[in-house]
Amino acid sequence: MTERKVYILLTDTGTFFTKLIKLYTKKPYNHASISFDSELSEVYSFGRKKVCNPFNGGFVKEDVRQGIFKEADCAVYSLTVTEIQMQNMKRYIQEIEGHKEYYRYNFLGLFGFICKNPIEREKALFCSQFVASVLKECNIIDFEKPLSLIAPYEFQEVTELQLVYKGNLRAYASKEEGNKLPIPVQYIPAEL
Repeated sequence: MTERKVYILLTDTGTFFTKLIKLYTKKPYNHASISFDSELSEVYSFGRKKVCNPFNGGFVKEDVRQGIFKEADCAVYSLTVTEIQMQNMKRYIQEIEGHKEYYRYNFLGLFGFICKNPIEREKALFCSQFVASVLKECNIIDFEKPLSLIAPYEFQEVTELQLVYKGNLRAYASKEEGNKLPIPVQYIPAEL
């Protein structure tokens, strides 16, 4: 059976919205995304559709090489999956992407998270809820609590995930593209 890797990207973009979330969580990473390649050439999440408006959100394909991600700090984790699981995840995301105009960002779910009261809404997700739903719906990880109560930093505690990189996202992206920028990369073990 062929094994593949999927990548979970946790970021701190330093935006005003991220700083507000960080005030509550007191954690270094407050955004989660998923990618099917180590270069992070296609990264999927739920977040802002336009850089200048954090309140217009939904399903997004993120470009981690520009915009709010250019100077972001990150942690990249890999997860080993089977070829069938990989195809199921891609189909799941393609289904959402194919109907993205019907999907919204789950702002109410964020308030439910703060109150520790899950608020599940049809076709409305926030970033970590989306990543968790991909993993759960494709029978890869069964989370022990409602997906709308999963925060980005909790992926660091998932034993199946292996830390690949921790540091500046631009440095990681450049390294994965063939060391186009001469930025030294330091690998740091995950904090528990």
